[in-house]
Amino acid sequence: MSSSPLTCLVIGTGGREHALARALSLDPGVGAVHAAPGNPGIAAVATLHDVDPLSGESVADLAESLGADLVVVGPEAPLVAGVADVVRARGIAVFGPSGAAAQLEGSKAFAKEVMEAAGVPTAAAMVCTTPVEVQAALDAYGPPYVVKDDGLAAGKGVVVTTDRDAAVEHAAQCERVVIEEFLDGPEVSLFALTDGTTVYPLQPAQDFKRIFDGDEGANTGGMGAYTPLPWAPEGLVEEVLRDVLQPTVDEMARRGTPFSGLLYAGLALTSRGVRVVEFNARFGDPETQPLMALLDSPLSPLLMGSATGTLASVPAPAWKPGAAVAVVMASAGYPESSSKGDVIRGLPDAEALEGVHVIHAGTAMVERATVTAGGRVLAVVGTGGSLGEAREAAYDGVSCIEFEGAQHRTDIAAKAAAGEA
Repeated sequence: MSSSPLTCLVIGTGGREHALARALSLDPGVGAVHAAPGNPGIAAVATLHDVDPLSGESVADLAESLGADLVVVGPEAPLVAGVADVVRARGIAVFGPSGAAAQLEGSKAFAKEVMEAAGVPTAAAMVCTTPVEVQAALDAYGPPYVVKDDGLAAGKGVVVTTDRDAAVEHAAQCERVVIEEFLDGPEVSLFALTDGTTVYPLQPAQDFKRIFDGDEGANTGGMGAYTPLPWAPEGLVEEVLRDVLQPTVDEMARRGTPFSGLLYAGLALTSRGVRVVEFNARFGDPETQPLMALLDSPLSPLLMGSATGTLASVPAPAWKPGAAVAVVMASAGYPESSSKGDVIRGLPDAEALEGVHVIHAGTAMVERATVTAGGRVLAVVGTGGSLGEAREAAYDGVSCIEFEGAQHRTDIAAKAAAGEA
């Protein structure tokens, strides 16, 4: 890798991309950070450009014009669409899997096939394309029913319910569904950086998918997250690396579709052991926000090592002591709908607090005012010496920010901070 400062281009518009761009902007090995299309928060740490993130040719053209050394493709849709392939074909290093490898997220049925071949522990499942198959699968596994859209659904394609009619209704809205047995136990997000051979796990995090306190209400893209997990079993990371991450990466290589980039394992710690709930092919949102807040290694060597097949020569990720908590503030109507154009007040006050920074997701600038522009608007990240301190900082930040119809959970990391998780 060149010793001269890197020029990095981050593709995407959300909180994950803001967190990554922010981390790259603080990296002494990075000379310039660009982002496309970006958002007002990313604009504070990167130069924004207008591009269609789903067009590989447009992204590659922009990367060439900027002299980018590294392109980081954030969202799942461009990855599944093969944007990384087009950029890579131009001779530019890309952090993110090929379109073929991104099918680990793009198709839950494909992910199940890979896990079976690799011997990775996961829930028993049936792939269904007809109402008759759906009914048979629901009979086989019983309630609670777990019904997953096979394709991409922005984190909202899964229904877990004891209401059979609701399960059937969700299945009917999908072209193909995966219906699987319910997994008991707490869920953990474990991200891993890989170049297709070497695998570096990050520290575990946990996110909160339901819209309301107490894990009530509809599934969302994630209403908050925290790291580390004081209650996680000793040796969890080593176990998941051995039984889940490395076998999956090895199986993808065996198939001729090596996976490089970020492999995200959503795990359930069940009474029968660790089971994979799902794979994602990119950094998760909102877990990326607290993870980047605690990463003590420069980010660019890890991303570049993953992109160029040289990860083994890069030191494994190191972590700051303490904890980080991210609390998502969502717009009115989310997740069923979202309100746009509501003026956001109090951002400077929140950012002025010690141990607090705000990550933008669904925001826009209108006449010099920052306004809402999506469902999940902001993630307020608090850091501290303990989970309790980080949680207090995050909620102090939330209390500074106002916009019409704002909603957030009040219990992010509460049980873990109280030692009850």
